[in-house]
Amino acid sequence: MDAYGQGSGDKNLKMNLADTIRLAWADEDLRTRIMFILKVFAIYVAGIHIRVPIPGVNMESFARAVGSSTFFDLINTLGGGGLKKISIFALGLGPYITSSIIMQILTSANPAWKKEMAEGGQYARQQQNKRTKALTLLLCVFQGITFLRMISSAGGGTFSPFVMTSVIIFWTAGSYFLLWLGEQLSEKGIGNGTSLLIFAGIVIAFPSQIEVIISGIRTGNLAFWQPIVLIAMFFASTWFVVHFTVAQRRIPIQHMRRQMGTKAMGGGTNYLPFSVNMVGVIPIIFASALLALPSQLAGAFKAGTPTYDFFQSVQLFTYPDFSRWQGYVGAFVYMVLIFFFTYFYTAIQFSVDDISDNLKRHGSFIPGVRPGKQTRDFLDTIISRITVIGALFLSIVSLSQFLVPLVVPVRGLSQIFGTSLLIMVSVALETMRQIEANLIMKQYGN
Repeated sequence: MDAYGQGSGDKNLKMNLADTIRLAWADEDLRTRIMFILKVFAIYVAGIHIRVPIPGVNMESFARAVGSSTFFDLINTLGGGGLKKISIFALGLGPYITSSIIMQILTSANPAWKKEMAEGGQYARQQQNKRTKALTLLLCVFQGITFLRMISSAGGGTFSPFVMTSVIIFWTAGSYFLLWLGEQLSEKGIGNGTSLLIFAGIVIAFPSQIEVIISGIRTGNLAFWQPIVLIAMFFASTWFVVHFTVAQRRIPIQHMRRQMGTKAMGGGTNYLPFSVNMVGVIPIIFASALLALPSQLAGAFKAGTPTYDFFQSVQLFTYPDFSRWQGYVGAFVYMVLIFFFTYFYTAIQFSVDDISDNLKRHGSFIPGVRPGKQTRDFLDTIISRITVIGALFLSIVSLSQFLVPLVVPVRGLSQIFGTSLLIMVSVALETMRQIEANLIMKQYGN
């Protein structure tokens, strides 16, 4: 599982957190891997503060423009604030994440690619990786042009072709460097390199959030109870996300016993686990991208023109904001899009026909359900019900960040909630499972 992916395996930890960390640090190999991860994190933090020089940029106006867009604010959060700083890592891993999702969808929809991935082994995965990186390059260019237009509309003036080309080259190089760092983390760390970098980007924003809260208390903009309520909301949200992230619907599977000579092999009961959140944060990313379209289209036109005003008016009804009535319409549209993409991506990723055929091929069956069509119908019903709960969970999590300004009316604090919190919890749990698996393997090896 990764930060933007999905999984249906067992997500429960077998060991408590303190024991896992203690045993991992005591193991020389795991300690070396953890230290390598920390070194890569340090490189990432340093790179975020390396700014690409762009003449005539109004940083305050640009920061407000980023914060007013759900999609761009999400990109900025996942990238450790690199977009607002206009750093060399401004694009972050966004283009790679988007291209990976697109390639997953295209592979599921293309029978030839789907067969190639199922039967091609390592070679097929390498070809898929090449296609993903090629698409990443195109998205880096497109996203770079979009960012430059947003900087221009925020008071940055008009950029020459040389400046635009130079900046896009720097940003693309930074994005590919992050991708390379992610690959190094997967190889020399504990796995899930790309996810760990996204996790680091979110965590980097925490000190600035604490600084904003402290500054608000000192200046008197925040009452004493508001930070307390905010902290309570954070821990409650974390518990809620952890609870639903590890929640599963386990389907009992009975294995048939086979006679091998004079011995009976197989048999017994196992479980087929389906996670409540089977599609990760992909629906939120897609929904946020669509909600940002009016704002991006408005940026393509000069401020004050009828077309610009039209798209800005549309944006009022597509941005969730509980402080105005148009924002409630935006929240409803956001939820509808999340439900749609949750069902859409679940249908692409989970084929009940394949699951049913695999059970039948291995001589396994669901107790009380006949193999074949009845099994397919049963699994389809189960997955449909789980998808409703999963979509509702994603909707609540994604909208929770828009409730924060009602409690603490300070710009920027909401980014540690919602999608960011969901990614952070998912990556942390998956990393702990990876460490736990390494420890268990070493125990068996001894």
